[in-house]
Amino acid sequence: MILVPAFHIGFLEIKWADIFDIALVSVLLFSVYKLVKGTVALRVLLGLLILYLLFLVVQATQMEILTLILDKFMSVGIIAALIIFQQEIRKFLLILGKSADIQGLQLPAIFKRRGRSENDFDIHDLLEAMKVMGSTHTGALIVLSRNDELDAYCETGDMIDAMISKRLIISIFSKNSPLHDGAMIIVSGRIKSARCILPVTDNRNVPPNMGLRHRAAIGMSEATDTLVLVVSEETGHASAVRNGKILPALNLVELRQQIQRYLYPNEEED
Repeated sequence: MILVPAFHIGFLEIKWADIFDIALVSVLLFSVYKLVKGTVALRVLLGLLILYLLFLVVQATQMEILTLILDKFMSVGIIAALIIFQQEIRKFLLILGKSADIQGLQLPAIFKRRGRSENDFDIHDLLEAMKVMGSTHTGALIVLSRNDELDAYCETGDMIDAMISKRLIISIFSKNSPLHDGAMIIVSGRIKSARCILPVTDNRNVPPNMGLRHRAAIGMSEATDTLVLVVSEETGHASAVRNGKILPALNLVELRQQIQRYLYPNEEED
């Protein structure tokens, strides 16, 4: 198959495939920039780029000793980049994985409600517990997972494996409880673990009035396909965090809608 040139620029023949190639590279570079924007990784990336341009200049001017030194350094540049940017690469792959999430696909009606039995639990108890904790300004961090066991995060805390109940949630986050410092993780309608450590976001655009609890909620929602609920110890307000975006100061009706929308995405809202 012969590709017909789109147009000529001087002696260059520009094909439609070239235009498509340039567009894809531009999107990729812009995505990488957004990923590292506001982080230390951006400065490291610029440093590596400057070093590579210096290598090209040195190589073109035939400075043999400097060329040899920089060539040896550039030969291990890929391995060094993997080590330096491991968090950014992991985040980028997670974003790709989320975009290909089959949970968002429209399935035939016969399959739409099959996930409810394994995710079904009394949302009322969870909401009532958050209401009580909000009124007493008891800080809480609760992770809901519909299809991921989150073993790596659960193992950082204390395994519980208990049914959800209002009293249990309140007692776990009580200020006198040894389990209150950390996150509670709920998987498939059961409290799997408490006092868990969550990854903290490195996004510098997070408002400064948000403390470590909210930053951990945002970081967890960026790294996993979860819904994270937060009760502020300072204000008593409840928030929901999904895909790195926070919905602050929600009432009980709004919280219920967010939970149902996350747990049962294929169900039509009434």
